[in-house]
Amino acid sequence: MENNQPYKSEKKLIAGILGIILGVFAVHKFYLGYTKEGTIQLILSLVTCGAIGSLTGLIEGIIYLTKSDEEFDKTYVEGHKGWF
Repeated sequence: MENNQPYKSEKKLIAGILGIILGVFAVHKFYLGYTKEGTIQLILSLVTCGAIGSLTGLIEGIIYLTKSDEEFDKTYVEGHKGWF
């Protein structure tokens, strides 16, 4: 019996957009289930007046959107890679 699970391209698109638009609030991290990393990014955003959080969110959003569906799924959904 083969496992033909589709890759989670809908998570990739939504996480990428959230990272770019709401990265300062780490919404993309919480959306992917990375509570610890999201909390850290949110605190860094508060301490640096949004500078680090928004830049990190922008970079991660672009990275998410440029990966293939398969690569995104293996890295962030199955592999649980919390940063970049």
